[in-house]
Amino acid sequence: MTAFGGFNRRHIRLSWWQIGLSLILAFPLISLAQETLKIEPVSAPAFELTAENNSKHQLKHYLGKLVYIDFWASWCAPCLQSFPFMNSMQQKYQAAGLQIVAINLDKKMDDAQIFLKKNPAQFLVLFDPEGKTPLQYAVKGMPSSYLLDRSGKIIFTHKGFKAADQALLEAKIRTELGLKN
Repeated sequence: MTAFGGFNRRHIRLSWWQIGLSLILAFPLISLAQETLKIEPVSAPAFELTAENNSKHQLKHYLGKLVYIDFWASWCAPCLQSFPFMNSMQQKYQAAGLQIVAINLDKKMDDAQIFLKKNPAQFLVLFDPEGKTPLQYAVKGMPSSYLLDRSGKIIFTHKGFKAADQALLEAKIRTELGLKN
């Protein structure tokens, strides 16, 4: 009998190697599972934020629409990739009842404006330089998006953005709008 309860060192070394390999192989699946979450519908936290033209916007004004809220910042590389997608979704599905609302979290509005000049948004952009809204939504990374049903309940969340996410996100939007996929 060995000091390891009957197992020899080679067996333990092999077991640790197998565990390590399993974790490495499982990591992409674990991380993918963390990026997209289907949740029990819960009422979205209310907010009132300002657009670039100083107009005030409240979430309650969009009841009756499917709302895709996206939290972003000028320094966020994946946010840069998400803008063409959001422009496309707004253009394709606005008539069906989709409203994209992108909430910028830069402390300096100038940073956001420089980003927007290079990457024009064809959807509503609101500003929250104090960062109160992401706390209400428990944002854990950027970009983070929240899909709200027509009654204002959060029905789907997604953290991050990459090209491979587009089909999944569009399919979810189409399904919630009642369109065939």
